[in-house]
Amino acid sequence: MNNEFKQILYNIETSLKAALPQTSATGDWTFSSFGNLPEGASTEYIDKLIEPNHALISLGGKRWRPLLMMLCYKMAAQKSGAPALSEEQTYSITPLVEFVHTASLIHDDIEDNADLRRGKPAAHITYGLDTALNAGSWLYFEAPVCINRLTAPDGLKLELYKTYTNELRRLHIGQAMDIYWHRNPDVFPIEKEYLAMVKSKTGTLASLSAKLGCIAGGLSAEEAEQFGGIAADIGIGFQIIDDVINLTTGNPGKKRGDDIVEGKKSLPVLIHAAERPSDRSKLADFMKAAAAAGIESPAVEECIALLQESGCIEKAAERGRTLIIESCRKFNSEQITELFTSMIPENFR
Repeated sequence: MNNEFKQILYNIETSLKAALPQTSATGDWTFSSFGNLPEGASTEYIDKLIEPNHALISLGGKRWRPLLMMLCYKMAAQKSGAPALSEEQTYSITPLVEFVHTASLIHDDIEDNADLRRGKPAAHITYGLDTALNAGSWLYFEAPVCINRLTAPDGLKLELYKTYTNELRRLHIGQAMDIYWHRNPDVFPIEKEYLAMVKSKTGTLASLSAKLGCIAGGLSAEEAEQFGGIAADIGIGFQIIDDVINLTTGNPGKKRGDDIVEGKKSLPVLIHAAERPSDRSKLADFMKAAAAAGIESPAVEECIALLQESGCIEKAAERGRTLIIESCRKFNSEQITELFTSMIPENFR
């Protein structure tokens, strides 16, 4: 990673810590987040909201979404010559993308009944389902507080709010599709539906990052929408590769094949189902058996073996890699291309 990226990431971490301190007993943070609270709503209770979110953020993560946002800001500012926000102000709104990502991870783990996140017990395991659910929900609403703190024209702040809330609603459409499919093992969506789901669920956070950076950098809403769409396609590409890794080496902090246990209709599964329709019932049975017996079920490895034999895992990997590379070219930015190229695992380049 080059030194400029390291400096940007350092500045992002500083902004995240300021926007979500370890405890609410920090300056005027409580007032800016909640206004005047009743006397009995003490720091002890506010910290119950903060702790699960702060713990997950502190475990790290690639932070590529806020990094993309800042690179888009730099690209847009150079292109427009008249950025709408200063660089310091733009750093201050990076929590919009990282906080919504964090909240979505907490909710994803609850909905998928996942045990691990970033190598540690998931929030609902550590804090209980009710506490994790409430804390994650709160973070969605806490994220845009950084817009309130901006000294900027009301019209610009409204555009930032509209962009954030629209992408957040789209994210939940994607999640609704994903939940329906994994709750129904016999349902196999067509590829167009799968791509719509991923673009809405995973792609929307990449889109949000690009749009916010472009708006802050002074580009028009139409230009921001264009770059947001390109970023969403890159998000799709990385989700495909992530799905492939789940079925091969296993994702960091998770177990190989846990997508089979969760009944995920990933692209390798859908390619196989489309090319060999007669195997659909077999795939469904594998997922049902894995869901019932857990990750140690023989059905997990049997399902993976079937997908490997048909070559659909390799086909999906190539689709993901190609989508990332071709979409990067559309940004016409060496820095953004460098970011995403570096994120592609070496065995997929």
